[in-house]
Order: sequence, then structure tokens, then C-alpha cells
Amino acid sequence: MNHRRLGSTGRTVSEVGLGTWNIGGSWGEVSDETGRAVVRSALDAGIDFLDTADVYGDGRSERHIAHVLEERDVSGDVFVATKAGRRLDPHEADRYAYDDLSPFVDRSREYLSQETLDLLQLHCPPTDAYYQPSTFEALERFVAEDRIANAGVSVERVEEALKAIEYDVIDTVQIIFNPFRQRPKELFFERARREDVGVIVRVPYASGLLTGALERGQTFPEDDHRNFNREGEAFDVGETFAGVPYETGHDAVEALEPHVPKGLTMAELTLRWILDHEAVSTVIPGTTSPEHVRANAAASDLDALSNRVHGAVRDVYEEFVSEHVHHRW
Repeated sequence: MNHRRLGSTGRTVSEVGLGTWNIGGSWGEVSDETGRAVVRSALDAGIDFLDTADVYGDGRSERHIAHVLEERDVSGDVFVATKAGRRLDPHEADRYAYDDLSPFVDRSREYLSQETLDLLQLHCPPTDAYYQPSTFEALERFVAEDRIANAGVSVERVEEALKAIEYDVIDTVQIIFNPFRQRPKELFFERARREDVGVIVRVPYASGLLTGALERGQTFPEDDHRNFNREGEAFDVGETFAGVPYETGHDAVEALEPHVPKGLTMAELTLRWILDHEAVSTVIPGTTSPEHVRANAAASDLDALSNRVHGAVRDVYEEFVSEHVHHRW
């Protein structure tokens, strides 16, 4: 497993991490033992960056992480990033303040068994919150109080990322970036490099589309966000299938398939494509399968893709995907 510097945190982390939304909730039923087995598999594969949030199963994924880290006695060797703020009213930007966030920070400290959280990220706050200094003053207070070691944001839009890094307290930005969501590399990555901000890439597989494993007629469990958030009914539609219409996503995958290098899968091409961008600090695919965790980790050792393949990915994006997502995220 290769490691990369995580911005100004002063830490290096595995360039393939683990996202734990899947083992917390909104991806169908997952048992506690399965969730913990996924975390164990990540550690066994050399992954030392784990991403979670207080709302993933109402703290369930945080507790899974704490259980396994205590079981393995490796807490100090693993960097755990969590998030807070999703429980606040998204229509009230002024709620992203110290007093409102404090209870969530303390609950995550309890659930993760960390006196000082490695990284607290604001969880996709409304755009107006980025223009309120009080939002970031709250993070500065948490750092000063040693309740968090580092601060970041998880954003929905490139413009939010650009605004967030104007504040000195921000060490990392988590953003969606994959062959179906390419705008971040055009507008954000170079700025992040200049400001020494770590880039955490989420939703790398576009909710499974870019694994090549989903069928056009695929059905999903009732409690799976790919079923109940197709049109953004529950939260930002860009979090589900990266905002790409489902049928269009399949058309794009089919157009990509001839360009997958021999010996690679669509999933491997996707992770390698992301890692070929030096601005990326770590990518955090999520899964409920220990086998998939191991396969994801192995992408770190794959050779970089050729210019021809990168060109083909860009061509498919421009032909099938760009009109649906480029102007929005």
C-alpha cells in the first residue's frame, strides 16, 4: 500500500482508504459482524485511513471502527476521519456554529473512543454556511480545546470547496471525483495543492455504476439510497450515481468497456484513474464485502494508466456525462 501526505495535517495515509457509509446505513441491511469484518479486512490490507460520520447508522459505523481498533490495539496507527452537521437543518446555515455542533463532536469522541478526534469534517453544510466566519470559528475552537486535531469539510460543489479553503483552519476537503465527475480537477485541485489542503475522494464508483457490476434493471432494497434518492428526494442527488441519470450511466459504462486495459476490471480502472491525479491524497471506496476491500486496496499497486486510456475516459465523459453534471457540481 502506497501512502500520500494528507495536506497540512502532517500525516501520511494510505492512498486507498475505507469509506464506512455502506456498513452504517442506507445501503440495505448489514449485520454488525459484517460491518466489523469489513474494517478488519481494511486493516489487514494495509489501509490506515478510515472515513465515517455521526449519521452513518446513527453512529453505528463509528462504533464498528472503535470496536475493531480496540480489538487490534492499533488506535494510534490508524487515522479516523468523521463528520458532523448533517443532523442540523440544511436550510438554516447559521446553525453550523459552535453550540450547535458541540454535542455531535462529543458524541463522536465517545463512540470512537477518541479524546481528540483525528479529523472532524463538516458534513455537506448548506452553501451559505461557507460564507459565515462563525462556521469556521467553531472549528478553530474545537482545535484549541483539543477536541479535534484537524478540521475539514465534505462538500457537494466545487465552489464550496474553493470557498472553504480560504479559511486557514481547513486542512482537508472531501469531494466527489471519478470518471463521471471530472470538474474538480479543472477548478479545485491546483488550488488545493497551493494551499496544502488534503483531498479526500468519495463516491469513486458512482454508487456502483463504475464497478460494471450493476444491471440496467437492477433493483435495490427499500432502505438503500439508490432506491429512495434517485431524484434527490432525501439529499443532494449528486450523492447517488454521482448525479448521472441511471440509464445514461450504463450507456457511458458500455462506452468505457473497450478501453479497460487487459487484465483490469472496470472498478480497477476507476480507482487507478483517480489515483493517477497527484492532488488526490486518498480515495475512500465503501463496500460491505471484505473481498472487495482487498481488491480496492490492490489498486494502489497497479501501474498508472496510459495517456490513451485517460483520453478515452475524457471522451466518454464529454459525450455521455458532462451535460448532466458538469455545471452542477
